[in-house]
Amino acid sequence: MATDYKFEGWLGLDSSSADGNMQWKEFEPKPWEETDVDIKISHCGICGSDLHTLRSGWGPTNYPCCVGHEIVGTAVRVGSQVKHIKVGDRVGVGAQGESCLGRKGDCAECASSNEPYCAKHFAGTYNGVFMNGGKSYGGYALYNRSPAHFAVVIPEGISSAAAAPMLCGGVTVYSPLKHYGCGPGKKVGIIGVGGLGHFGILFAKALGADQVIGISRKADKREDALKMGADQYVSTVEDAEWMANNKRSLDLIVCTVSSSKMPINDYVSLLKVDGTLVQVGAPEDGALEIPAFTLIANRVKLGGSLIGSPETIREMLQLAADKKVQPWIEERPMKDANQAVKDMDAGNARYRYVLVNDQ
Repeated sequence: MATDYKFEGWLGLDSSSADGNMQWKEFEPKPWEETDVDIKISHCGICGSDLHTLRSGWGPTNYPCCVGHEIVGTAVRVGSQVKHIKVGDRVGVGAQGESCLGRKGDCAECASSNEPYCAKHFAGTYNGVFMNGGKSYGGYALYNRSPAHFAVVIPEGISSAAAAPMLCGGVTVYSPLKHYGCGPGKKVGIIGVGGLGHFGILFAKALGADQVIGISRKADKREDALKMGADQYVSTVEDAEWMANNKRSLDLIVCTVSSSKMPINDYVSLLKVDGTLVQVGAPEDGALEIPAFTLIANRVKLGGSLIGSPETIREMLQLAADKKVQPWIEERPMKDANQAVKDMDAGNARYRYVLVNDQ
């Protein structure tokens, strides 16, 4: 079936594309299947993962690559086997494009709505390969084609611009917060008050944590963090006694920092006995050391978390609508994607950029 629209977007052709050198070109989406959906993109968030991928920071990228996995738009074509979406619905796609779900021999993870941890197959929304052999292209574009299982209907009460960065950035912190019991009676720390960390503060408060502590290197984000709902802010550079003053004070920590140079032993020392630190930032500059003696001496846990399943994304979006969670975003025209990527890399976002198609 021919379509009257073209798949065009910003393509990274080599590792220099992260320096603002993406080129606008046409691309070929995955071969159509009746389980797919085509989306006319209105908004796409800029995620740190986009930069890592554009510059091959996490390994060799399969260029040409169109990044962007925080996609919101209108369903313009819906496969005959898709039941939860109809043409005209406002839908979103996050960081995962496909798992083994629906294929012969579904794995235990997919069967239990843990698709991000699929043991047999994972295709990212971009820079991935689908099981039908097609390549995945992301949302810095006019249109996106994805398996509809990984597309969710955006609930009323959330703007498209606000919903977009929740689809990866938001759920990356919401998922571990929910999984590890953030809620009433808990004192929660969010390390790194940036694009991910600001979502950590917002969702920890929305989930009802008694206290939320923002932890960052510098003090320049203190006022912002408190406006987001943090009860306390800790600057690890400007407060020489930060670790001693907060030792064994937190039930749960979500760490969004993507650097192997972070003081992981000090961060783990902030946990109460039986507390948990969950790492979601993925360093490209080396491996994190395991603070074995601190783990042993305090009976604490060090874990990790990926993104979120479609079920978790729906749950998060509904909570955001109910609690009126409003991310701190700046909208940028899709035509200015190269400059926006450079500004993101320079750390200028407060706290997420969202690309907007004006067509």
